[in-house]
Amino acid sequence: MGEPRGLECSGCRAEYGADRLSAVCPVCSSPLLARYDLEALRGRLTPEVVAGRPSGLWRWGELLPAPESLGRTWSLGEGDTPLLAVPRLAADLGLGQVWVKDEGVNPTGTFKARGLAVAVARAGHQGVSEFVLPTAGNAGAALAAYAARAGARAHIFAPADAPASILREIEAAGGILHLVDGLIDRAGREALQAAAAEGWMDLSTFREVGRLEGKKTMGLELAEALGDVPEVIVYPTGGGTGVVGIAKAFDELEALGWLGSRRPRMVAVQAEGCAPVVRALQDDAADVEYWKGAATAAAGLRVPRPLAGRLILETIRRSEGTGVTVSDDDMRQARLRLAQTEGVLACLEGAATVAGAERLARQGWIRPDERVVLFNTGTGLKDLL
Repeated sequence: MGEPRGLECSGCRAEYGADRLSAVCPVCSSPLLARYDLEALRGRLTPEVVAGRPSGLWRWGELLPAPESLGRTWSLGEGDTPLLAVPRLAADLGLGQVWVKDEGVNPTGTFKARGLAVAVARAGHQGVSEFVLPTAGNAGAALAAYAARAGARAHIFAPADAPASILREIEAAGGILHLVDGLIDRAGREALQAAAAEGWMDLSTFREVGRLEGKKTMGLELAEALGDVPEVIVYPTGGGTGVVGIAKAFDELEALGWLGSRRPRMVAVQAEGCAPVVRALQDDAADVEYWKGAATAAAGLRVPRPLAGRLILETIRRSEGTGVTVSDDDMRQARLRLAQTEGVLACLEGAATVAGAERLARQGWIRPDERVVLFNTGTGLKDLL
């Protein structure tokens, strides 16, 4: 079991026990992050050791806060998604080496499977059997599936106008659906109230440890596949766990001796109709402010204000990265472009990275000689209609 040595506040740096379920610091309300005894693992957790294990997310067990045995028992095959070279797309964008990390092949079709697999296993190990989660859609589908796998109950709070196909997916897996009149922030408030009233475990983004740690494995896999890190990572940013998790993965691999100190520049791509992180970066703000009137066809990007805004901004700035916005039409056109040039059918959020990379390449921010990784966070089959 990769039990962390403890949890550390990302804000005030206060420390807490590894078995704490809530990942919100009671002192400053910042997210808590799992810390491992990386010095003890150095020399033992080597690339050869990890590569020799059965495939999937759980081969990184020492760097996950849940028992590997339980995780594999409840696994649906998450992790080890392909890193696809896309040379025709790269030429089309005026770039050299470009890859797509295709998370659409995960169970339930998105990267959300990684985080919920670990979150459910961690909480289940501590006896939790009833969960609640606010969602724009895909996180709810993943929780419903993993709760069913674990024999637990999942309460999902979602906007009433979330994609109908995903709402049906949640119900098909036995999720108890609660529709709200509003966006994911309203769903989050109602889920938090329900958790307090009913005693359910709240699995909201950055409110517990497992979701971030599960998504961290995208960065672990990327570094393993390349033997290094690229110069640029372009990531569709809603709640921001992917950006923070990937950066955390690289820091841990450096401590293990796998990587040096060089880091990729992180790019947060958001929709023109909901871009609170990009606005905060442009304004050099200390935190992310609420985006009024959030509107975009990419449900995963319709997050008016992520909980860990300060941490997301710190992560991007530390990498000397940036943020870029794209329109819904840009996303739709980029999806067709990616599918027709490389055969990858991306979700709108994933397609946003193609449009964002093109914009930055035209501006000269990404150079033709730099290696670029685009993250497609889900299959396009869910929102194609």
